[in-house]
Amino acid sequence: MSPINKKNDTAKIISTPEQRNSSAGTHSRAFCTSISGPELKNPALTLRSVTKSYDGQLVLSDLSLEFASGTFYCLMAPSGNGKTTMFRLILGLEKPDSGVILFGTLAENPGNNDIKASSGTVSKSDPCRLRGTHPLISAVFQENRLLEGYTAIENLRFALGKRYSNEALTAYLLRLLPEDALNKPICEFSGGMKRRVAILRAILAPSEIILMDEPFTGLDADTRRLTIDLVKELCAGKLLIIATHAEDDAELLGAKIIHL
Repeated sequence: MSPINKKNDTAKIISTPEQRNSSAGTHSRAFCTSISGPELKNPALTLRSVTKSYDGQLVLSDLSLEFASGTFYCLMAPSGNGKTTMFRLILGLEKPDSGVILFGTLAENPGNNDIKASSGTVSKSDPCRLRGTHPLISAVFQENRLLEGYTAIENLRFALGKRYSNEALTAYLLRLLPEDALNKPICEFSGGMKRRVAILRAILAPSEIILMDEPFTGLDADTRRLTIDLVKELCAGKLLIIATHAEDDAELLGAKIIHL
């Protein structure tokens, strides 16, 4: 994997859909991790000087990023550049070698605000800390991680509990799947159909932050548009971070782009 390193400051990091229309083709593929422009006043998520390596192989190097609440972002970078690793660190599935991941702001979370991550308690003396009040986070990784013997509704019900009625879940599924698929087990679905169920599970969850790793890969153009429309509808007001190779995903989402 190529490390993402903030030492190269030549890359253009953030662009809005409007800016992309006037600056197409100007983005460098350099590795950089500092967001250009003024710092966010109230970021929902901050990565500060985060470094991560595996068996001596550097994957993330001195990564610093800020994300605003209620905003959609697309991370653009070639495969193997640490996007999935960054998501795992945000989720608390792994710990960084150094650096801090902060939820909210220091003003909102002063003093002893270490949290319990899924990989274990991050201690107060540990310089590699998750800080702040941990929000609810849902995620879609490149693996769909569905229960193959269950139907689509049963998969959603398993993850979401009783938050939605069967009628509501059916209505959402019918926006993404053919009606005759609803009574079939997931093991009979195509890869694209499984992907849509995994996406729906994540965006229906009661989360404040949603992470998606290459979520629309394998979807045809029409299905992709339908899925993105539903993502936009159900993720409105939330922080959505998507890792993708396709810049038109950002266009359809109306997302800001971070070039890594």
